[in-house]
Amino acid sequence: MIGDKPKIQHPLQPLAAPDRLQVNRVQKNQLKIGVQKAQEAIYQLLLEVVRTYSPEDILTEFRGLFIHHTDTTSLGALPYLFEIAFSNQESEFRNTLKRSCYILINNWEIKRNYKSIRELIHLFSDTILYKPTISPTLKRLREWLRNFVNSPDFQELKLFAARYEDYEKRHWAERYASYLLVTQYTNLDNPIEQRQAAHHLSRKLKEKFKFDLAMYTALSQCGSGVSRGGRSLKNPTGLGDEALRLIKRVIARRGFFSYPNLANIFLDQSSNLPYFAFKQSLLEYLLFSVENQEITGLLRKHLSETLRNLYTDHNENIADRALLLRTANRLIDSLTLETSESPSPLFGKLLSLGSPIALVMILLKLILICPYARTHLEIRIADLIRYYEKYSEEDCQWVIHFFEVFNVTLTIFTENVEYNLVMMNAATPESSRAGAETYRIFSQARQKT
Repeated sequence: MIGDKPKIQHPLQPLAAPDRLQVNRVQKNQLKIGVQKAQEAIYQLLLEVVRTYSPEDILTEFRGLFIHHTDTTSLGALPYLFEIAFSNQESEFRNTLKRSCYILINNWEIKRNYKSIRELIHLFSDTILYKPTISPTLKRLREWLRNFVNSPDFQELKLFAARYEDYEKRHWAERYASYLLVTQYTNLDNPIEQRQAAHHLSRKLKEKFKFDLAMYTALSQCGSGVSRGGRSLKNPTGLGDEALRLIKRVIARRGFFSYPNLANIFLDQSSNLPYFAFKQSLLEYLLFSVENQEITGLLRKHLSETLRNLYTDHNENIADRALLLRTANRLIDSLTLETSESPSPLFGKLLSLGSPIALVMILLKLILICPYARTHLEIRIADLIRYYEKYSEEDCQWVIHFFEVFNVTLTIFTENVEYNLVMMNAATPESSRAGAETYRIFSQARQKT
């Protein structure tokens, strides 16, 4: 028995937990509360205990209910779980389990109780899930639990604990959890608690990467070495020393030819164009400043064909924001995944040329003229990560390099930190081709407009 706890007012009264899992007795009681009411009863009980119980006791209650299915816990929710089991609807059981997990995760995230989140995930490694039983109900519940552990739903759940594990033990795909979480909080079929938790954690991970990147770029250029508070400051990217060269390269365009400025010019000049002419201007905007002629030719061939056949019934209409969003989303599909199952041919061809920066800058240009397309882009990046995660890190270094370049570039141009290059040798004329080492990167909070 667990120690003294506040008495919980059960949502549905009276219901006594089955004694020693005597399924026949539960059935004779004819619990006609229905699956939906049983689910709501479990949620309400969990919301109550998460406010009043200690994390240790909450985990004990959760284990007793969902993992061991015992009648010894003070929660008294086993009859509700059995009601779901008797309905023989595995999907309803999984939905109940998922939402129950995220109720706890949301509350522990707010309290920064990350240890309990890890322990919650660890509960599903209990060997009892594989223990034989003669009880048909227990057999069914354990089978459902094993199916859940082997499902994408559990992989999504593990993202909330993965960031607290040792970096070396993590799968390479988990380094991009901020994008994988986007697919969770945009999926309306997920429980509201899961969507809230995913959105909160994704934003937190992006904020951390933004801060770590700004600190690294500042301190890595100091002669005293990269440190903070006496501790070594790790490079938050997977690019090594190339990270600084990449940042200098992508922010080198300033003034009239900066990427944000070019986006504003394009929007201003194309605001009243018919959609047919708009698509032609969009292609030239996307290809502007692409230096590699082979990449330019490849992009022109594929994107011009895509645009020519896109929403032809609107060709004579003025391109409005809604049409811009739809167009940007379709171009993102063409550049990444045209379906969620496999990468597009254009994606593979572009990366095979060995320069992911060109593809990244095209994607950046799209969301600079249509910020609302960013969510769709991040979903497609998550789809790419999920597609390649079955391969080892050694076997897909080329696509991991793309993810790293993409992550750094989006952080530089879409977050509220402004990066600038400053020439350190005043005697060097700007007209001369000074090397990248001549410049230093300075970052500061971007002013709100």
